[in-house]
Amino acid sequence: MAAKPPKALSREERLAAKLRENLKRRKAQARALSAEPPAPSDALPKPPPTR
Repeated sequence: MAAKPPKALSREERLAAKLRENLKRRKAQARALSAEPPAPSDALPKPPPTR
């Protein structure tokens, strides 16, 4: 690949690069979240259904 100035990239190439960066960031975030131990829930338990 020839080294070109950033302004020489086409719209599709710029969008493709942004999508790749976004995907890498999302994958890293998902790996970090799955590596963490589950935090205790601060939410209140659901009340039993009433009839």
